[in-house]
Amino acid sequence: MNIAFLPNLAGPDGIMILIIVLLLFGAKKLPELARGMGQAVREFSKAKDEVHNEITRPPSPELQKLEEHKTESDSQTHDSHTRVV
Repeated sequence: MNIAFLPNLAGPDGIMILIIVLLLFGAKKLPELARGMGQAVREFSKAKDEVHNEITRPPSPELQKLEEHKTESDSQTHDSHTRVV
């Protein structure tokens, strides 16, 4: 994963953002907020992996047969249209 576009939040910037979040949500809401963010990240990662697996999965034998049949029927249709009578 390329995160070069993300700013470095390890120094004073990160501490400042943490203080602002603490002021906005309060200390009691932070664990709940972090839990929700963790669930959202897990769901996103799961969906991303499912899409990646679906794209990279080899086609099923049934789909290959359908593709072959379609190619054959397309070539037959093309041949019938190009015949000179």
